[in-house]
Amino acid sequence: MTVTRQRTRRELGGLIAASAALLAAPAVLRAQAAARVVVIGGGFGGASCARALRNADGKLDVILVEANKIFTSCPLSNEVIAGLRDIGAQQFGYDRIAAEGVRVMLQAAVAIDAPAHKVTLADGATLAYDRLVLAPGIDLDFTALQGYDEAASTVMPHAYKAGEQTLLLRKQIEAMPDGGTVAIAVPANPSRCPPAPYERASLIAHYLKAHKPKSKVLILDAKDTFSQQKLFEQAWQELYPGMIERIPLSQGGRVTGVEVGTRTVITEFGNYNPDVANIIPPQKAGRIAVIAGAADRTGWCPIDAATFASTLVPDVHVIGDACLGGGIPKSAGAAQAQGKACAAVIARDLIARRIEPPPLTGVCYSLVAPDYAFSLSGVYQPKGDLFAEVEGSRTSPLDAPPAARANEAEATTAWFKALTHDAFG
Repeated sequence: MTVTRQRTRRELGGLIAASAALLAAPAVLRAQAAARVVVIGGGFGGASCARALRNADGKLDVILVEANKIFTSCPLSNEVIAGLRDIGAQQFGYDRIAAEGVRVMLQAAVAIDAPAHKVTLADGATLAYDRLVLAPGIDLDFTALQGYDEAASTVMPHAYKAGEQTLLLRKQIEAMPDGGTVAIAVPANPSRCPPAPYERASLIAHYLKAHKPKSKVLILDAKDTFSQQKLFEQAWQELYPGMIERIPLSQGGRVTGVEVGTRTVITEFGNYNPDVANIIPPQKAGRIAVIAGAADRTGWCPIDAATFASTLVPDVHVIGDACLGGGIPKSAGAAQAQGKACAAVIARDLIARRIEPPPLTGVCYSLVAPDYAFSLSGVYQPKGDLFAEVEGSRTSPLDAPPAARANEAEATTAWFKALTHDAFG
């Protein structure tokens, strides 16, 4: 096993050196090369798209550009916050994708010249492309809440990009005295994984029930209703009676700002001083999408839903959380399905190979205790510039027995293993 692993690293080094040489080649030589697709963003959507493109035709030159050597998954990261899972179980590298023939560039893309079909990397190198796929995920809008910026997040963590923020929130909850309050500020939609804040509240309550039973969770919500609300509220009543309080939009729950020095959370109807403040700000498409000109004034990227082609920039496709998807959720499962479908479209256009795109599906599991979960799944199809949900969608029933909830908790882990294996090899 050791010999194989070393050989893979040497081969990867050779691929990177070869890519540098090709970048320096004259345009005439470049024109004779195989069609090239550059994918920016190595999350569930981008990694799946790059692998699917490579599998479609080995002659395609597929380059995956990702700033981070290690990807840290948001799905199941709420378990890390609650002390139920180690952060290492959330982390994945790109060695296997590189071994399959995808050229992995581990640095940031900093500029895109759409008319010239060129991407500039952080080290100054440039990549020409025939098609560009943007899968940048989300950025947090640090201008949306008064007083909340990136520096403030080191005191009042958002933990909505998994990694250091996840561990910071976990440490703050562990250090909180019994009888304290954890406040979670939830933004309005569109937002990454809309049920995630309520799953987080549930799992934090699970931790508090076991270790700090006099404590509570306060949800300050910029929405009046939310996905799977009845299922969550039923679970809270069954498992955590009196521990979780939610203040909706109509009752003054929308957070408008913070005062970091006093750990004050400001809403339209009053202020709160929780022991731990988890501030999830509004979101927008990842910055490279804005640089590319693919985001509109909403902060998100409009697309042709049938092809994922940007309606603003030619020969650019946008997948995953960054795009305006209509009925399809901003979730890992949906991003992965979009990545594969987008790869099928590009393969059809560039190499005239007919590949039947997979159905656009999205499934979301919400874990409210280690042995209690429910799910929401949907099937989507293009309708103009957006996706519409079609018949066949399913949500867990309210009257499901405990055994069914336990089965869905097991299914959550199985789903995650399948999702990450499919994306990262």
